Amino acid sequence: MDWSAFGLSLKLAGWTCAILIPTALVIGRLLAGWKGPLKGVAEAAITLPLVLPPTVLGYYLLVGMGAMSPLGRVWESVFGQGLVFQFSGLLAASVLVNIPFAIQPVQRAMEAVPAEVREAAYVSGLSRWQTFRRIDLPLAWPGVFSALALTFAHTLGEFGVVLMVGGNIEGQTRTAAIAIYDRAQAFDTQAAGAMAAALLAFSIAAIGVSYALTGGRRRG
Repeated sequence: MDWSAFGLSLKLAGWTCAILIPTALVIGRLLAGWKGPLKGVAEAAITLPLVLPPTVLGYYLLVGMGAMSPLGRVWESVFGQGLVFQFSGLLAASVLVNIPFAIQPVQRAMEAVPAEVREAAYVSGLSRWQTFRRIDLPLAWPGVFSALALTFAHTLGEFGVVLMVGGNIEGQTRTAAIAIYDRAQAFDTQAAGAMAAALLAFSIAAIGVSYALTGGRRRG
């Protein structure tokens, strides 16, 4: 078992969720209430990481964050190191790849909140922020937990994009999924199987917690 790679995957998943879930709450709520003609364009852009081949998305991220790109040069001048083949670049790629897994469940949950409930809250004198905190979040939290579980589980298993952007640097960018690939290539099936089983267990646990919480909410 490559505990360093496994720990890095957990760290990456944790930071990805910490960045994406608050962002998904804002964007999901905005999309749920958007009636404009460009809503479909915005939703298509959010869905794009689901349909793009990982190598295509990884290539564009590699070019966009590389040392010769404007973003790469600015980042290196500020932080003293580049984005590519660093954990920071790995995190940026993970956040972009997981956008649909975080935003779509939150948006669907927000859309399920009856409009008349929000209108009643406004009439009662609640501000938009108060309505969001006291009405939207309590009613939509099953979708928020689903987004958290899906984002966490998908980050643990992401391979193609993180390999292209982060490479395979031990202790820095080698995630569990990449370590499994390395062990399989080396015909070390015991180590590969142990790590694969661990990732499977974490994924099942994350989805199980999500379904248990959302199922309990529906029954209540």
